Amino acid sequence: MASRDESADRAVDTSADTGPTAIQSLGAMWLYTLLRFGLFGVLWLVLWLVKVPTLLAGLIAVVLSVPLSIVLLRKQRTKVASNLERRIDARRARTNDLDDKLSGGQSGDYE
Repeated sequence: MASRDESADRAVDTSADTGPTAIQSLGAMWLYTLLRFGLFGVLWLVLWLVKVPTLLAGLIAVVLSVPLSIVLLRKQRTKVASNLERRIDARRARTNDLDDKLSGGQSGDYE
């Protein structure tokens, strides 16, 4: 009977830290992607308005948007990376918990 109580306690503990949902992670990724495209579009438009030829303006915009996105979109990129890391950690914790339950509560005792 005590092992059932311990299993129930572990199930409650792991459900508390499930990490961000898939929707939250995808939303953060899509926002970052749209911001990157927006930055490229604004740079391309400015260069095009200054009468830089269209193809050259696109190439320059690509080259400039990469370092600018590293600087200007740092907060959003960090959020995406954090969400992914937390989801991976939560999945590892669930997998380890399941492995522990399947092995009878003796993880790592295979010698």
